[in-house]
Amino acid sequence: MSGPLLGLVVILVMIGLMAFRVPIAISMFLAGAGGYVAIAGWLPLLGFLKSSPYATFSSYSLSVVPLFLLMGHLATHAGLSRAIFRAANALFGSMRGGLSIATIGGCAMFGAICGSSLATAATMGKVALPEMKRFKYSGSLATGSLAAGGTLGILIPPSVVLVIYAIITEQNVAKMFLAAFIPGILAAAGYMVAVAVYVRIYPESGPAGERVSGKELFQALMGALPAALLFIIVIGGIYAGVFTPTEAAAFGVVGTGLIAWKNGITWSQIAESLTGTAVSTGMIYMILLGASIFSAFLTQTQLPQTLAEIIGNSGYSPMMVLTLILVMYLILGCVMESLSMILLTIPIFFPIIQILDFGLSPEETAIWFGILALIVVEVGLITPPVGLIVFIINKMAVDVPIGDTFRGILPFLISDIIRVIILIAFPVLTLFLVRVFQT
Repeated sequence: MSGPLLGLVVILVMIGLMAFRVPIAISMFLAGAGGYVAIAGWLPLLGFLKSSPYATFSSYSLSVVPLFLLMGHLATHAGLSRAIFRAANALFGSMRGGLSIATIGGCAMFGAICGSSLATAATMGKVALPEMKRFKYSGSLATGSLAAGGTLGILIPPSVVLVIYAIITEQNVAKMFLAAFIPGILAAAGYMVAVAVYVRIYPESGPAGERVSGKELFQALMGALPAALLFIIVIGGIYAGVFTPTEAAAFGVVGTGLIAWKNGITWSQIAESLTGTAVSTGMIYMILLGASIFSAFLTQTQLPQTLAEIIGNSGYSPMMVLTLILVMYLILGCVMESLSMILLTIPIFFPIIQILDFGLSPEETAIWFGILALIVVEVGLITPPVGLIVFIINKMAVDVPIGDTFRGILPFLISDIIRVIILIAFPVLTLFLVRVFQT
């Protein structure tokens, strides 16, 4: 059996394991290890396992992952989500559909601290859903805006998935964060516009809320000030050259911990934060180990190189190839978690993207593709008929039928499609800040 054919067979075996609910880390490891043995033998595999995992896990850049995870857990227990939503509601709540706009703004701000879409959606849901129910918002708009806002958690820096992508593609973490800013702002702005259009068509779905006084607005904004300062110091410190990303994450943990202490975090909540961080870190590292052996096996088979050569000789334009890859990401995003999907597919797709000519340097192509892939993966998390975030939010809003939630997500999907088209057509929007800070 030829190497590329063996690679395809092993990929099918891995998909079969996942279909039988074998964890993705174990599926990747078993498939990759079995394929490695078939093509090279046991001793080369043992030699690889002796050195490669240590080289991966001892990476200084990778230490940023547990720090950002701990920062997110502490932020949840510190009550920052409540303070952020209160500030956003004070700004937008008196508008028609204002609570939904405040929810999206709150998700964007909390995502800048948390870095996880699922955690952002679940945490903000606890705060926003009761308020929207109290003001008689339609179930479709309430759950749809919350599910869409949750996707901002993984795009707006700092983002764990962006860190992992940067490591496995050998890109600069700080540049990946920079590249995500404008797409993240476009996403939040597009969702807010979608809400404004939706409530103009269906006025009863999002009644205007109570107008707050100047004093109440000031108090709400001051309540969110610690979260805003934390974000500015952590991200600003990276680009001012004060911190490396890892040092910035450590500073963020200390800052979030102090805010949590001031807000009365309990010892049980601290223990829960540490335990949750350890479990999430262990899961990510296991997936990284599985991806490492699977990627090494694919390299042995020459499958990515063969696919790249076939596509290069196919006559398809680079934009056509990119579009097909993004459509595959959209489909996979309906049923898979974002980090797992990125680790599973990058060894296959990245070599293909690197040989295509988009009029960009190899580094700019890698950064641009990473942001596009991440966006489309997140869109998949709210796309019918699966949409993992949609189901999480729908379980929190027990009185809203799942059909209403999927109907509520449609305006935001239209916004996402427009945004992806714009970012594909104009790579400069993604790369602008990267180029500015390089000069």
